[in-house]
Amino acid sequence: MSNIHGSMKASASKRHHRRFPARRLGWWGFWSCLVMAGLALGLWQWERAADKREYLARLEAAPRLESPTETPPPGARVVLRGEYLAGETLFLDNRIHEGRLGVAPLTPFRDLNGQLWLIQRGFLATGPARDDPSVETPDGVVRLEGRWQASGDAAPLFGPNREGNRLQRIDLAAWRLDEGVAHAGWLHLEQGPGHLASWWQPSVVPPERHLGYALQWWGLALAALVIMLVGARRFARSESISSPSKEPPR
Repeated sequence: MSNIHGSMKASASKRHHRRFPARRLGWWGFWSCLVMAGLALGLWQWERAADKREYLARLEAAPRLESPTETPPPGARVVLRGEYLAGETLFLDNRIHEGRLGVAPLTPFRDLNGQLWLIQRGFLATGPARDDPSVETPDGVVRLEGRWQASGDAAPLFGPNREGNRLQRIDLAAWRLDEGVAHAGWLHLEQGPGHLASWWQPSVVPPERHLGYALQWWGLALAALVIMLVGARRFARSESISSPSKEPPR
């Protein structure tokens, strides 16, 4: 009878010891993944901060161009002389500026060289009304100055881009003109007739915020590492306590 009892105890002890390695491996695997994810995400945010600093430096160093005939570099300050095509104005929808809801008028502009440019003129408050907005546009030859933004990856669309004279995003194909705009991009107007309240900023998230995100992720990785090591020590202590002592031979 004692042999049967001893055999049962030995079998239970073996099952118990088999569970410990599996739990220990699961513990190491789970927390190791968290540590690696925290390190990787922190590095990604660190690199984004570096990219943002480089982008802002390029903006600061961008040239000031008078009536260019070539495509300006991103962030360049551009001066144009010409006339608005007032009847071709469309409106970028759902802009918020200083807590107010509105649109951004987008008006094509023909310079004295005959080139067409798209001008983003600023913020026009409309409130929640869905009627087609209207905006006064100067006549005759005017002088404009603003910052150039090249068209790039567009935000995803949910439904058609154009509703009446409103656009969900800036798309040069929305203007059905006999001739297209000369350069792929638009000018954010800063000075000149037809300028409204400026709302656009070239950089939404400053580099310092990306650095803060990086430190947060690395802090979480460090916390996960500490928890992993403390838990591993407890597993080792539990295994040591539960190990059967060898009985001396009789």
